[in-house]
Amino acid sequence: MIYASDFRKGITFEINGEPHVILDFQHVKPGKGAAFVRTKYRNILTGATREEAFNPNDKFPKAHIETKTMQYLYSDGELYYFMDQETFDQVPLMQEMVEDAILFLRENDMATIKFYKGNAFIVEPPNFVNLKVVETEPGVKGDTATNVSKAATVETGAVVQVPIFIEEGETITIDTRTGEYLSRAK
Repeated sequence: MIYASDFRKGITFEINGEPHVILDFQHVKPGKGAAFVRTKYRNILTGATREEAFNPNDKFPKAHIETKTMQYLYSDGELYYFMDQETFDQVPLMQEMVEDAILFLRENDMATIKFYKGNAFIVEPPNFVNLKVVETEPGVKGDTATNVSKAATVETGAVVQVPIFIEEGETITIDTRTGEYLSRAK
């Protein structure tokens, strides 16, 4: 059990049997009346965000989130299969769970999958990935204005804005949290 007075950013707890993560909190001690904890939290399963004030003595069950690094194997069109590196169990996931992460994952790449009570609820690719550019417009010679960018499609199908000097066949580094081009891969 966790008391509302112990809330900190990133702590997970349950309300009505659903897991939530604390995004922001503030301990408030007004001059008149009882102290309270103003809390902003997000439902881990649905993504809904809510703000609420709690009595510091309110108790909540702690939500245990399990994190595993798993290997992306393949997709059969409907399901995406990931393999646990320790037990070699394969976990099939629906497209809704992987749609953001799969843009940056190739077969055999590693991903972080978070589980709540044995059920996967989110797939996260590595923060930085190196992917090959398979389609982009050719750069125009002499067009060297600063901050000019163009769209490039990488091998996984993601479309990323890149500088005009990037050409097809080059490998680039992408920040998967923002979907932005960082540099040419070394």
